Amino acid sequence: MVHAQDAERPAVETKAQVTAARSRGRPRSFDRATALERALTAFWEHGYEATSVSDLTRIMGIGTPSLYAAFGDKRTLFEEVVRVYTGTHGAFPARALAEEPTARAAVARMLREAAARYTDPARPRGCLVAHAAANTSTPEVGRLLRERRRADIAAVEARIRADMAAARLPAGTDAGALARHTGALMQGMSQQARDGASRAELESLAEIALTIWPRC
Repeated sequence: MVHAQDAERPAVETKAQVTAARSRGRPRSFDRATALERALTAFWEHGYEATSVSDLTRIMGIGTPSLYAAFGDKRTLFEEVVRVYTGTHGAFPARALAEEPTARAAVARMLREAAARYTDPARPRGCLVAHAAANTSTPEVGRLLRERRRADIAAVEARIRADMAAARLPAGTDAGALARHTGALMQGMSQQARDGASRAELESLAEIALTIWPRC
């Protein structure tokens, strides 16, 4: 006997309908935020190229199907990792630029915090973005990291130009060169931290770098 509700049901379910039904019946068995943080640490420690999908599944504690279902492929996962890193562990430069009264004070804070964070024994050394950029031959990943670094330098330059407009820096200051100097220093400090430089050594480097800043 055929019930009315059976007569209204499609004879063949689509693949999407089956997948959706299975997803509703099988909740995700891992914490996504925890898995993402573990992936972040892996990429931070080893770079993009040297971190394989098998490394990621082992470190994140999930299977390959779960990784692809929750995060997409390796590159998509890495892009999300960079966004998370920029908003958490790597957010201190943006905070300094937003909170300090002058560009010089912001850069001073940025460099001193970099010395502390890049040598923090609780985390991988250096900066994830700088380290990954030195260890990738994937064009899309290289472009992502290059755009991130350019955005950071542009933010410093904008703050310098604002100080020039407010007469807190001399009108003839080369804002672009000064911002690029800051970017180069941050990237260099990251590499030196990975090479074993101590916090004190990086702080000394930061203090020397600040002496080039012009004053009105």
